[in-house]
Amino acid sequence: MVSLSVRLAGVELKNPVIPASGTFGYGREYAELYDLDLLGSFSWKGTTAQSRPGNPQPRIAETASGMLNAVGLQNPGIDAVIAEEVPNIAKIFHGPVIANVGGFSLQEYAENCAKLNDVEQVSILEVNISCPNVHAGGRNFGSDPKAAAEVTRAVKAVPRKPVFMKLSPNVTDIAEIARACADAGADGICLINTLLGMRIDLKTKKPLIANRTGGLSGPAVFPVAVRMVWEVAQAVKVPILGMGGVSKGEDAAQLRAYLETHLCPGETAELWNLWVGDGPARAFRFAGPLAALEPDTLEQLFEQAQTCLTIEI
Repeated sequence: MVSLSVRLAGVELKNPVIPASGTFGYGREYAELYDLDLLGSFSWKGTTAQSRPGNPQPRIAETASGMLNAVGLQNPGIDAVIAEEVPNIAKIFHGPVIANVGGFSLQEYAENCAKLNDVEQVSILEVNISCPNVHAGGRNFGSDPKAAAEVTRAVKAVPRKPVFMKLSPNVTDIAEIARACADAGADGICLINTLLGMRIDLKTKKPLIANRTGGLSGPAVFPVAVRMVWEVAQAVKVPILGMGGVSKGEDAAQLRAYLETHLCPGETAELWNLWVGDGPARAFRFAGPLAALEPDTLEQLFEQAQTCLTIEI
């Protein structure tokens, strides 16, 4: 049986299957239905310094080939996560965990990351810079290269773990943002986050979501993800976690195959060895069949994966 293990910024994962942040919570609900140890890792939901109730309801709306959400970073706060969720994660999952960290100021980002230094199972910090900067008129940190670099430097000054910056696709030039993060010391880049969208209730003439706008995810965003991964892969020389609309093996192969072609002589596969699905239950359909395959090449692996994994749920 072929080994599916991969290394990401020095962290070894048993396979490249990772449910994306937000969709998987802290793993509790899915542990009741699946064996989480089938996964390479999972990225827990965005966690901030203080607990957040999230946005008012309704905050989810279906769209063609996707959905809008404006959950609003609902979470119990970093201290509660460390005290309550981390011990539970250790019981239900025995691999390295990716901690998604949010913040509304440079200080909050840095303090949240510092608190995770001593959490042994957390192996990578995924810093979500789609959050609004309360000291800059609410503008998202990830929409400006200078602000993105400032967050990167702030968090790199405190943690002893690899730091990956999660980028927003709602920008003019995502490669410029990625370069700013890499130049500021980021160990890797994650992309894409959700695309900003809106739906209108024709009866009320009002938005379907109370927050008016929401983040679009699902298969509809996949071509955008591929394009942005392509742009960033040409702009930086750090590992990339590609995500956004991945719903079957063929999608993962597209993200992975492109990055493979852009490796320079002597570079490791670390630049292209991870993919993330934003349909969390699908991840288990990926992991099981992949582990049973014995392909001669990665191309054959994903060709077979496409055959096995086209069922969507």
